[in-house]
Amino acid sequence: MSSDVLVLGAGIVGVSTALHLQARGRSVVLIDRGRPGEGTSHGNAGLIERSSVVPYAFPRSLTTLMRYALNRSSDVRYDLRDFLHFAPFLFRYWRHSTPHNLEIATRAMLPLIEASVREHDALIEAAGAQDLVRAEGWIAAFRTPGRFEAAVAEVEALAHHGLRSAILDQSAFAALEPSVRTGANGISGAVHWLDPKTVTDPGELTKRYARLFEKRGGQIVVADAASLRQVGSTWAVATPDGEITAPDIVVALGPQSDLIFRRFGYAIPLGIKRGYHKHYTSPAGTALHHSVVDEEAGYVLAPMRQGVRLTTGIEFASPDRLPGAQQIDRAERCARQLLDLGKEVEATPWLGLRPCLPDMRPVIGGAHRHKGLWFNFGHAHHGLTLGPASGRLLAELLTEERPFVDPTPFRSGRFHQVFR
Repeated sequence: MSSDVLVLGAGIVGVSTALHLQARGRSVVLIDRGRPGEGTSHGNAGLIERSSVVPYAFPRSLTTLMRYALNRSSDVRYDLRDFLHFAPFLFRYWRHSTPHNLEIATRAMLPLIEASVREHDALIEAAGAQDLVRAEGWIAAFRTPGRFEAAVAEVEALAHHGLRSAILDQSAFAALEPSVRTGANGISGAVHWLDPKTVTDPGELTKRYARLFEKRGGQIVVADAASLRQVGSTWAVATPDGEITAPDIVVALGPQSDLIFRRFGYAIPLGIKRGYHKHYTSPAGTALHHSVVDEEAGYVLAPMRQGVRLTTGIEFASPDRLPGAQQIDRAERCARQLLDLGKEVEATPWLGLRPCLPDMRPVIGGAHRHKGLWFNFGHAHHGLTLGPASGRLLAELLTEERPFVDPTPFRSGRFHQVFR
């Protein structure tokens, strides 16, 4: 079997990349060990996050660092047993998070963030997925007046980006979310970001995009991407029906991308941020109408098809370590102070792996030492947001179109380290 392009990884990034290549006349085979949308893309807060124009940087405040060092926070947790595993990544992340470097990352990411909603909109309409998407934005909620006032100042500082938002005092927030507690031990104020969209089942959205890919003639093959090998000027992957080859191959394996790039000599410092989610059945008379981020406790509550989804912040631990209950239990205790969550839907939480790079931007483009090898991974918290936009950029580069975004900040060789 042969094709023009093989795309490794059937998450939101890989499926979106396959669709964009297909739209440019390439025959594409999508390869994954599982079915589309069943890996990292299955579990997230469901935000198409148009308003996150500034990347998530490593904290520079000594007060914040000391709070995280105590390991009692619900937004960030670490497993001390794995400290030597994740410490080098954290050090590089910290170095890249200076104000100067954060400004560089912000400028680089902005065109992709700005394109996120419109690129999704085109695929949502083509895939008939309108029932999964809501255009009501999301709410950043604050418990203390001081944090709320600081957030209002931050909104004003971002005014030049043209983002639409509404400042909500307690009464305005209560009007939108009457089931969420306000006042003492509740929400003091909030910012309603209006430009983003929310998805009520991110895994299903990825599956709908994958079905669109198949409807347009694409092929999805269940196989192990780790079998990839270079054969002369082509690339080959073993499948149950024999090898399939192509002159171009795209690595869009998210947190497993290192299985490929390390084998071919690329020392890309990919880090993993773990995260959990769990669903709850809302009691009668209780409802959540918007996705709400508890900014001071560091978790998200989102109305999903499966119930209210509680999504945690970051856990630093070895990707292979078994799921733990500490972080999601702590987040649940905080969430129940604000909302009557009801009963748990699942007995155990879902654990996902967010692929991150220390300079806060993904790798998108050709591998600088191998012809026909392409990378599209490392989207951190914004895989769902940026899947279609980064897929378009990768497809334009591969097909030698003029890219709609400057690809230079995303090149694979920017880390200046190669090993054999």
